[in-house]
Amino acid sequence: MNGELIVVDDVPGAFSETVISSYASRLEETFALALSGGPTAKRSYERLAEEAGGKVDWWDVDFYWSDERCVPPDHPDSNQRMGREALLERVGGANAVYPMSCDEGTEAYQMRVAEVGHFDLIHLGLGPDGHTASLFPGSPALGADRSRLVVLNHDPSGNNPHRRMTFTLTALARSRLVVFTVSGESKAEAMLAVRKGEAPAAQVTAEKVLWLVDRAAAPWG
Repeated sequence: MNGELIVVDDVPGAFSETVISSYASRLEETFALALSGGPTAKRSYERLAEEAGGKVDWWDVDFYWSDERCVPPDHPDSNQRMGREALLERVGGANAVYPMSCDEGTEAYQMRVAEVGHFDLIHLGLGPDGHTASLFPGSPALGADRSRLVVLNHDPSGNNPHRRMTFTLTALARSRLVVFTVSGESKAEAMLAVRKGEAPAAQVTAEKVLWLVDRAAAPWG
């Protein structure tokens, strides 16, 4: 696996601290942050919204998404909806918000990501099958041309419904910091696969990769 793994008791709290610290040490006036989806992400964003008051000026932050399901933005499975409800609506503002839209196609988001240059922080989760963003085992996106930053993808196993739009490994590598948050016993097998380099998430590189994992997901910890 790539990066540093830290076993923590409180994943959302550790995530919140990491984002606040990264914002404080940002290299430019604006802070480019890419969100993900899933229940651990939801808890992490809710904690960040609670703890960032006075420490993060959200009018300095540009929000992106690392992946999205091809569903309407108000759909229960929408990552955009979760990110807005768990974080954006709670903090009350942002410099810019760039949700993914399958209806707009990949080229619009490809250009948007290319313009960013480097993300300050990309947040990722881990699926029980070892996927991250929407990079599923055996899926076409894992072999995307290195010039591609955003592609459409699907889960060949059929276990994860909906067509997806996702950052590629090349896009993820453009981040100064990638933060994985992993919690729960259901992720333990996937974490073992990551440690062995046998999961898509193990292929993620960036200037720095940080894994925040609780004890249930890290049975060796």
